[in-house]
Amino acid sequence: MQPRAPYTSGDMPLLTHDETGAASVAREGALALAERTTTSTRSPRDSPPRARKSTPWRRIRRILYVLLGVAVIGPFLAFVVGWMIFSVPTADDAALTQVATFTFADGQPLATVRPDDVNRVKVNLDQIPEHTRQAVLAAEDRTFYSNPGFDITGIIRAIFNQVTGGIGGGSTITQQYVKVSTGQDQVSLWRKYKEVVLAVKISREQTKDQILENYLNTIYLGRGAYGVQAAAKAYFNKDVKDLTIAEGAMLAGTIQSPSNWDPAKSLPDAERRWNFVLDQMVQNQDITPAERAQQTFPTNWLPVAPSLGGVPDDDRYHIYEKAVQELAARGITEQQIDTEGLTITTTVQQQRQAQAVAAIKKVMTGQPGNLRSALVSVDPKTGAILAYYGGANGLGTDYANAKRQPGSSFKPFVLTAALESDKGIGLGSIYDGSSPQTLAGRVVNNSEGFNCAECTVKTAMTKSINTIFYRMALDVGPQRVIDAAHTVGVPADLLPDAQGGIALGDQEVHPLDMASSFATFADDGQKHEPYVVAKVVAADGRVLFDRGDAAGEQAIPQQVARNVTESMLDVASSSRIALSNGRPVAGKTGTVQLDGSKNQNKDAWMVGYTPSISTAVWVGSDFSDPIKNSAGSPIFGRMLPGSIWQQFMNDALRGTPNEQFSPFVPMGVPPVADPTPSSGSGSSGSATPSGSPQSGSQSTGGSGNGNGGGGNSNGSSSGGDTSNGNGNSNSNGNGNGNGNGNGSSNGDSSGGGTSSDQSTGGGAG
Repeated sequence: MQPRAPYTSGDMPLLTHDETGAASVAREGALALAERTTTSTRSPRDSPPRARKSTPWRRIRRILYVLLGVAVIGPFLAFVVGWMIFSVPTADDAALTQVATFTFADGQPLATVRPDDVNRVKVNLDQIPEHTRQAVLAAEDRTFYSNPGFDITGIIRAIFNQVTGGIGGGSTITQQYVKVSTGQDQVSLWRKYKEVVLAVKISREQTKDQILENYLNTIYLGRGAYGVQAAAKAYFNKDVKDLTIAEGAMLAGTIQSPSNWDPAKSLPDAERRWNFVLDQMVQNQDITPAERAQQTFPTNWLPVAPSLGGVPDDDRYHIYEKAVQELAARGITEQQIDTEGLTITTTVQQQRQAQAVAAIKKVMTGQPGNLRSALVSVDPKTGAILAYYGGANGLGTDYANAKRQPGSSFKPFVLTAALESDKGIGLGSIYDGSSPQTLAGRVVNNSEGFNCAECTVKTAMTKSINTIFYRMALDVGPQRVIDAAHTVGVPADLLPDAQGGIALGDQEVHPLDMASSFATFADDGQKHEPYVVAKVVAADGRVLFDRGDAAGEQAIPQQVARNVTESMLDVASSSRIALSNGRPVAGKTGTVQLDGSKNQNKDAWMVGYTPSISTAVWVGSDFSDPIKNSAGSPIFGRMLPGSIWQQFMNDALRGTPNEQFSPFVPMGVPPVADPTPSSGSGSSGSATPSGSPQSGSQSTGGSGNGNGGGGNSNGSSSGGDTSNGNGNSNSNGNGNGNGNGNGSSNGDSSGGGTSSDQSTGGGAG
């Protein structure tokens, strides 16, 4: 028997009997092993090597390696470059000496801010009390003496905020010093990069005490004060070496936001920051809890800083202050004003301002010392403030920005709401003008007992008939009256109470609001926001702000505005304060009755306009005292305020054409003569008044009349003001009262007479 040839993998074995499952598996396994063995013994030359495939993961991994290298090496290289090119600043390098100039519209100087005149005095670190230094560190950088000059966590936070559109932050004291001493305050990653490099470099070149000293001599603490010495003078009028723990903590608390945390601007915020600083000082073990408990918030801080060089302290200061407020609202800070050499051009015309001052001085000279006055004039076509008088004492109250009740000068807003309603009301609509009337549970009286059973709306405006406008406001809804006032220019945060008294102006507004709102009527319903800053240019030529020709918005329909104007065309002439040369003018007087009194007033107004100028005048007092003229008579809107308004408007418009208002197209019922005569001692104007039982003769157009029965004179004046009684009666006319009284021309009443022009509830014409 011949031996069998060896089996190879290529042979197909013949099955002569059935294999078991285990045998089959064993055989297949043996075949597979034999094949792998044969393959593995092949020479590399038998087949070429396969190329290594590049997978997406390998590419990503390579990119990550590159990025990691850049992340590690890039900052190091950037830091080295910055180290070589950036020089370390000193305190004297800070851009604190540039002059900021505020100008009138024609470029003439209004106010000049010179920070270095009084606002920066360098002191040595040992002149600054240790507790004051500790307070600053507690407020701004608790790890100052241990950090390398920057806070990596703060930097990351600042970068994230800037990339995502937030606000940068996280600067250490060293970084803050770099920022103020280089004048680099822009929000950018470049500035942060430079800040970090210089912070480290400064920390290597200067001691911590040197850095802190420079910082304390350059940081801005508000009120135009740079450095703690100037701040100590600005807030407490003392040297920094004399500051107490509480005073030092208050100053330290202002650093982050000096414009907001000055106690004169927000006492609650100042106290909150003060408490924070002291609590941090306790945590830092700078003071003990017992010392902390002994501290009380300072009460000796000055309400205003000492006058800055070049900034006037008369009426012009209020213009400067108004401009600064407007700049802040536009993101231009006090620090920029003091450090960037800004030229701020205002809208105030120097000649108009001088005319406002002259008119007020002329009329108010010799009047009681408790009287205060304000005047604001606005260009209806742009909203530009042409004149702004808030008082002669620039460092005192700005009365042009003070809130007072407007009285009957608010009635045009009632008519605006009525004309916009769907009730078909027009200037010829008839109302019951009798007095007194009980309306919505309130007794309302007309001025001087004026009665008119059937009066038109136009007559009601001319005569300032309280009962008609109170009824009108109730008919259309007090909220619609408020909405109308807001629409034409009264700020939305005013007039919170929707009650019938709104018709008589029982809620407070500012003189600027009234001038601006009436300007909307003057420009046929086009509203322009009032403004005082026209342009801001930095010393390096950068234009930070340019108002340009901002377009107005059609706040109310042209026809509504023109009908409101038409309703007021006879007010000035009826009140004996018409403008020269028959110039068309619309306006409204207002008088507010003193609370609890039937014959004393506390506020008096005149607001009026031509197509090119709208002016509001207010006369009152600091504490809502009774306002009386030099003759001892109560003051009404047509009197001192009316005289100031008339004088200013005539001066401001002298030499200009007599502008006409746009054509009048009546709404609702057109204006007509009153169907029935009116009665009352103060009646005059479009309706023919009937004589009172005590009067033997009557006057229209302001001539006085009287009947000497029993020594009484009754001098009747147009516009709703009347004085009755013994002695002298003034009628602002040429007539004479017969009997024991003599009529004289001045528009005031004197002697034993009493004057009334208000309603129960406050409004008066």
